[in-house]
Amino acid sequence: MDISVRLAQANGRLRASNTGISIEQRGGTLWLRGTLPPKPNSNKNKPYQQKLSLRTKENPQGVKATIAGLQYAEQQARAIRVQLDKGQFNWADWQLNQVSEVETVSDWVEKYETEYWKRRQRNQQTETTWKKDYQAVFPKFVKFAKDAEISTDLIVKFICQTKPDTRNRKRVCDVLGRLAKFAKLDSLDAIKELAGNYSPGTVSPRNLPTDKEIAQWRDKINNPGWQWVYGMCAAYGLRPHEIFHVDMLDFPIARVSDETKTGERFIYPLYPEWAENWNLQEIILPNLESIEDSSNAKLGTKISGFFYDFKIPFPPYNLRHSYARRCFEFGFTPDFGAKLMGHSVTTHCKTYRAWIDEATYWKVYETLVNRVDRPPAP
Repeated sequence: MDISVRLAQANGRLRASNTGISIEQRGGTLWLRGTLPPKPNSNKNKPYQQKLSLRTKENPQGVKATIAGLQYAEQQARAIRVQLDKGQFNWADWQLNQVSEVETVSDWVEKYETEYWKRRQRNQQTETTWKKDYQAVFPKFVKFAKDAEISTDLIVKFICQTKPDTRNRKRVCDVLGRLAKFAKLDSLDAIKELAGNYSPGTVSPRNLPTDKEIAQWRDKINNPGWQWVYGMCAAYGLRPHEIFHVDMLDFPIARVSDETKTGERFIYPLYPEWAENWNLQEIILPNLESIEDSSNAKLGTKISGFFYDFKIPFPPYNLRHSYARRCFEFGFTPDFGAKLMGHSVTTHCKTYRAWIDEATYWKVYETLVNRVDRPPAP
């Protein structure tokens, strides 16, 4: 049986008997945590949550995370409970086991996570953000730190292991910058400077399908559910996961619920003919298991998987990018297009206009200069 399962079982027994002491695995060793009296010479005067090492003179490296180690740790937890109940707990009896008051990277990550969820409601959107951003950084940083005291220098060393001017570097800088600010560290500018020049707008332009190709590929799909999904992405420029959070009660307007990345919004089809001819007002979802229990990221993966299996020569997000291109071709202002797509004007300009080729600009230019009501030349 996996040691993590055994650890959970041991802590379950300790909770059931109201021990108030839990066992933690840190690396390959076991520690205890509980509300304990202040250590000698501490500036605190009331019991508070503290960690206690299980080192002994015979084993100064600590107790290993093994089944035998768990049995020993559980015994020690119960022994501490007895001492606390009798008012006989004395730090002198645990001298070798005392832990420095220094707060480590692991301590601060734990505090940050607690504070993070205090300020947010748990839902698919916040859970996805936590997993994609924070969980992609924190575990690696904790492993790198090896119980070291948190510091700006340590954060900088960790950041420097990532490739400059990449999305990963920017994410690490953003996440650890917030952690550093939370821990009230100095020299935060050193972290900001390492973020580099990455932005979505610097990504290489993509070869987007033409609108004719988009319509042709839709007609090749013979499954009604997947044909509807494809049609919604094409006509409304939805993010793939938003397909499962949309209602068509105000057709041809589509409305996305607040369970998505950017919350509730309305969208117009830029080709109303597509919406009408493809009968998009009638929601037909493909037969997929566990849709209601899936995160937005997993829902998006399901759609990407269909595109791959059906050998569609572009990913589902390219339908959204083509919608953005269409916004520009139709002469919509950036704020109008951004509103329909559910992102900021800055994102709309930096990200999507970077993918518009010269021919697209020329097409817009010709349309505008040939308008009957344009200003005449003097």
